[in-house]
Amino acid sequence: MLSRSATSATSTAKWLSVVGIGEDGVAGLGDRARRLIAEAEIVFGGKRHLALAESLIEGEARAWPTPFDASMQAVCELSGRKVCVLASGDPYFFGVGATLSRVVPAEEMVVVPSPSSFSLAASRLGWPLQDIDTVSLHGRSIDLVRPLLHPGRRIIALTSDDAGPGEIASLLAASGFGQSRLTVMEALGGPDENIRVSMADTFNLTDIQPLNVVGIVVAASRDPRVLPLTPGLDDDLFEHDGQITKREIRALTLSSLAPRRGELLWDIGAGSGSIGIEWMLADPSTRAIAIETHPDRVARIRRNAAACGVPDLKIIAGSAPQALDELPEPNAIFVGGGGSAPGVMDAAISRLPGSGRLVANAVTLEMEAVLLALHARLGGNLIRIAVSRAEPVGTMSGWRSAMPVTQWVWTKP
Repeated sequence: MLSRSATSATSTAKWLSVVGIGEDGVAGLGDRARRLIAEAEIVFGGKRHLALAESLIEGEARAWPTPFDASMQAVCELSGRKVCVLASGDPYFFGVGATLSRVVPAEEMVVVPSPSSFSLAASRLGWPLQDIDTVSLHGRSIDLVRPLLHPGRRIIALTSDDAGPGEIASLLAASGFGQSRLTVMEALGGPDENIRVSMADTFNLTDIQPLNVVGIVVAASRDPRVLPLTPGLDDDLFEHDGQITKREIRALTLSSLAPRRGELLWDIGAGSGSIGIEWMLADPSTRAIAIETHPDRVARIRRNAAACGVPDLKIIAGSAPQALDELPEPNAIFVGGGGSAPGVMDAAISRLPGSGRLVANAVTLEMEAVLLALHARLGGNLIRIAVSRAEPVGTMSGWRSAMPVTQWVWTKP
């Protein structure tokens, strides 16, 4: 990827302008935005954007290549010339501005935003943006909406195309939220603006324009699949073959791992993927890599990640320690399975950076012996966790103990 800092480290001239444009085209632009477009030697944008601004473009119009080049090499190669990039609405809200900012320093850009699709949708619905959830499903998995589905909440979702609203409706109905009210807002701000309403379980809107946003008033119908905000999701929310960190142990394990915004977790011996999934549910910025050797469990982890709204969970099909060699540096590591195999714990400790956290759980005597030895050598905290559940005993009830878990928690100096 061509970096602007490498090609023009000393340049501070504002050679690149980024102009947000709405469906009302030139009519919705201020004088400054109009001038930046008209004065540009080259104007980049999608075909729709270029058509909207056609009357202002005096230089060369260049449509984005297919597939889209995230390195922005064509733009960066024009450093020093007057270049304008057209974007949808607010370039820095799920827009091309985020891509450009990775390769062009802010001091070399002039950015003139227009209202985002989310702002326009909120204004039509009368919903204060600070009180609702927003999610972009444009070019992203529709499963990302799942963690937001709590009765009574309001969501604005940006879709990819004309099929998006129907797909959202189907997901809601299948998840027990069929009574949710969907407002489909098409081509907001333009002459073809259209707003229609439907319930999720009776969704029948047709001829939807590809550029659309969906407002959702979440309402449960029957047995809704709600993902609580606390760690320790119900075991029934995961597919598993018995190889799963049980709910109570999982809640304590997530507490020990202590996820922080922007951090990466390695989940070694992931089983059902529940630890990595709950790590990612802690915050949209957290990331996780699940390492699992069994093919059927790998497939199961993928299904669980989608069903729990974290489809971006990365899954490595392989065995530790070999599978760890090429992985990016983690901030935390959880070892839930296979930790007693030769080299696994040593590799985890070696790859963990300073101040990184390592949490390992043991239910077997062999793994417990490994953790006792590591505690004696490196310190950290050892915790013994025992859980009992009330179960029927004949006509009465009694306590049935689950296998106790020994947990080692260690922060690398």
